[in-house]
Amino acid sequence: MVEDPRVMRALAHPSRLAILKRLQTEGPATATECAEIAGISPSACSYHLRMLAKYGFVEDAPPRGDGRERLWRAHHRGFTVAEPDELTPEVAEAKNVLAKTVVNGIAEELLRYFDASVRESRQWRQASTLNQMLLRANAEELEELGRRVTEILVPYLAKTRTAEEAPPDARLVQGVVYLYPRPPAGPGVGRSGTGPDNPPEAEN
Repeated sequence: MVEDPRVMRALAHPSRLAILKRLQTEGPATATECAEIAGISPSACSYHLRMLAKYGFVEDAPPRGDGRERLWRAHHRGFTVAEPDELTPEVAEAKNVLAKTVVNGIAEELLRYFDASVRESRQWRQASTLNQMLLRANAEELEELGRRVTEILVPYLAKTRTAEEAPPDARLVQGVVYLYPRPPAGPGVGRSGTGPDNPPEAEN
């Protein structure tokens, strides 16, 4: 559970999120292997791994082979950002910075899927789902919807369902659930200077 705004800001970096996701879903890896996923140099990746370790997200893993390469592993298989009873301005800003970094990464991954979908089989294209729906619900109903959707997805989570337990043709599938009250319309509402080309600065 992430509660400290300093930790939220430390995690709010596209490369760090990509590295952490790699370690959480596919197991221990070297800085070089993580760098390939994050699209950065191994030296830059080593720096980000040390920062993730500083805030408790990753740790050293047992060596493999001759033990000459340093292996890293995720300390936990996921993370949750706490929703405090009283939302201070500092926590609110840190949460928003982290959330926007996560959403930007998801958007970029979705665009990469669109570009690559022409190479997917008809079966996989038809199996994929992209829906946008405007619902009408109160807070209690919205919470219940989130709980029920999560219950459906939990048995398929890659962090708990191993490749051996899944069908032979199973692949890693990105699942995203957004359920939130629609913000009021108006100029400048919800705008931010951050984005894929201008990510927020992460905490060092």
